[in-house]
Amino acid sequence: MSTLDWKPLSEADLGALAHLAERCLEKDGGLPLLGTEPMLRQLFLSGQSVGGRDETGDLVAAASVFVDASGQRAATGLVHPSARQQGLGEELVRWALEQSGGSLLRLVAETTSPESDALAQRLGLRRTFAEHVMRHPLVEIPKIPRPDGVHTHPWTDDTSVLFHTAYSRSFATRPGFPGTPLDEWVASVEEEAGFRPDLSRVALDDEGLVVGFVTISDDWIDQVGVVPNWRGRRLGAHLVVRSLRALRKAGCQQAWLAVNVDNPSAHDLYLRLGFVDHGQRARFQQVTPVESLGGTAHIP
Repeated sequence: MSTLDWKPLSEADLGALAHLAERCLEKDGGLPLLGTEPMLRQLFLSGQSVGGRDETGDLVAAASVFVDASGQRAATGLVHPSARQQGLGEELVRWALEQSGGSLLRLVAETTSPESDALAQRLGLRRTFAEHVMRHPLVEIPKIPRPDGVHTHPWTDDTSVLFHTAYSRSFATRPGFPGTPLDEWVASVEEEAGFRPDLSRVALDDEGLVVGFVTISDDWIDQVGVVPNWRGRRLGAHLVVRSLRALRKAGCQQAWLAVNVDNPSAHDLYLRLGFVDHGQRARFQQVTPVESLGGTAHIP
């Protein structure tokens, strides 16, 4: 620890941060967008931050404490794979807890590992959310026909309300479903970077009732849902493979999606459709006050 040169991060560190993020993603997988400048700015340059450089000047560890979109204090951090098992991760978490002034905070981890999960548990952080990040190479795509009596339509001003209905009916029974109102949900979808309304689809039956939907941004399948009485008819699988073919025709070299670790049936489906796991992303919540954890961070 004492051999690292610790300083606040700045715009000049974006290149080094991107390199650090890419090395962590190569080792552990996770959200590939972590290595992009917009996300690095959001996570590491929007609040208090610190970076540790070794004797050659390479950035090997970084952390920040910031206010997230919900207004809650959050923290994040990265340790280069070559510098792990030296206590850096624990030091960064303790530093973040100290910067929080003793208030409870949440940890944002867009790339995780068994070691980081164990570290969070040791420091009184409880995992509240985790997703498998999955990648499809778009080489072999299964053919799954559209179920009889189903018609799909792209996202437009007129059909956006149908998408919202499909979203609400597909996910209403899930624990913690937010029930986002129509205007707010539509705005959130349309404001997503790279949103593809032409490739997104809402599925209706012969009576015009919504039965499922899929939304797409860039090369990501963002949301897929099927209403309860249409499950088990391979509608969800059809919407996914249709999306994969559409992305390939649009020139994409790969496709991505994320699925909650508490949804093993969907995870198994995506594996059967040709997706492969690419690590996990997670959120942790502090459940133990910082003063009771013991020890002090040695980061200046």
